[in-house]
Amino acid sequence: LQWDPMITTLPGLYLLSVGVVKPAAWLLGWTGSVVCSVGMLRFINLLFSAGNLYLLYLLLFKIHQRNKAVSGFQRILLALTLAMFPTLYFFTFLYYTDPGSVFFTLFSYLMCLYGNHKTSALLGFCGFMFRQTNIVWTVFCAGNVVAEKLNEAWKIELQKKKDERISSRKGSFSDLTRVLQFLVEYLLSPKNLVTLTALTWPYIMLVSLFFVFVFINGGIVVGDRSSHEACLHFSQLFYFLSFTAFFSFPHLLTPTKIRKFLLSLRKHPVQYSLITVMSLFLIWKFTYVHKYLLADNRHYTFYVWRKVFQRHELVKYLLVPFYIFAGWSFADTLKSKSIFWILMYFVCLLAVTVPQKLLEFRYFILPFLIYRLNIPFLSLYRQLLELAFYILVNAVTFYLFLNRTFQWENSDEVQRFMW
Repeated sequence: LQWDPMITTLPGLYLLSVGVVKPAAWLLGWTGSVVCSVGMLRFINLLFSAGNLYLLYLLLFKIHQRNKAVSGFQRILLALTLAMFPTLYFFTFLYYTDPGSVFFTLFSYLMCLYGNHKTSALLGFCGFMFRQTNIVWTVFCAGNVVAEKLNEAWKIELQKKKDERISSRKGSFSDLTRVLQFLVEYLLSPKNLVTLTALTWPYIMLVSLFFVFVFINGGIVVGDRSSHEACLHFSQLFYFLSFTAFFSFPHLLTPTKIRKFLLSLRKHPVQYSLITVMSLFLIWKFTYVHKYLLADNRHYTFYVWRKVFQRHELVKYLLVPFYIFAGWSFADTLKSKSIFWILMYFVCLLAVTVPQKLLEFRYFILPFLIYRLNIPFLSLYRQLLELAFYILVNAVTFYLFLNRTFQWENSDEVQRFMW
């Protein structure tokens, strides 16, 4: 019955908590102090975490169902690994929106893959109630349907032209122009638009509802808007690629990948030169530093910024070669997906990261998980290496949170290191 004006998200987590805890209190005769205790509220996220583990397994089964080489054990192992993804796993034990936000978004994605689009949109609405930016993943679910139809039409187009040089799987720089041309022609056809609208209308309704909310609310943020202003922060894309390379190093930072990248660099020097110039320009003109990043020394991003980016003004530019390699490696692992799926995912990735002024690792959880769910399985050895790495990072994170407390000069409260 109370609302803190500093809270910026909709009350999805709090409404669901009441829905779970109140009936339990009524059945078991608990008192108010037990019902609204810290432990009981944190227990809600433990339920979500268990649900996320199961959803990750079901998604891996659905997405990779044609890959008969992958055993059931590997699927269970990868689901467990992703459920222990450090940035997400840490918040399982606190009363944050992240586990619930991930649960409803993954559930929505699963229903979309099974063709239950009304249910998917309804679950997307629940995800939106946990965090407004989850509307992007509703668009992603609609985009899955559109990408599937586009891929079917593209294959027919290739069949007609009998042009073996163009691949529907992995377009080169020159092929991309023809793909985009086909995309424009397809989407300008009224017949195709009617077909796509008929397939995606539940998502269209939800996105329309979102725009009504933004119009009435006067923005996407509720509560404290001053600290959450949207901007074109293109450097967020580079931070996300670095974050992904760090947490997926058995996939992205392999000697084979480095050799392939150097070969690609030798083959396309002009294109990579243009990408380098563009990256330098985006970092120069579209890098923002949020006041929280500089002031709040509880979060790891504070130390990443201070120890790396504040070393020298040129550091952010010197990291461009690594960003380009991380971006190439990231794209290379997605080559099993259709070009339309990749374009759609990339648009959603930009929409969910670029408008954020604050560098916050929690914003990267969902785009990272959706990426990891869609790339091919690695060898069992590499999967075990990834799981061991996550366990190590989680152990260090919990040790610092529990044992390395400190105090601010102007506060008597205990402060803790956290994501």
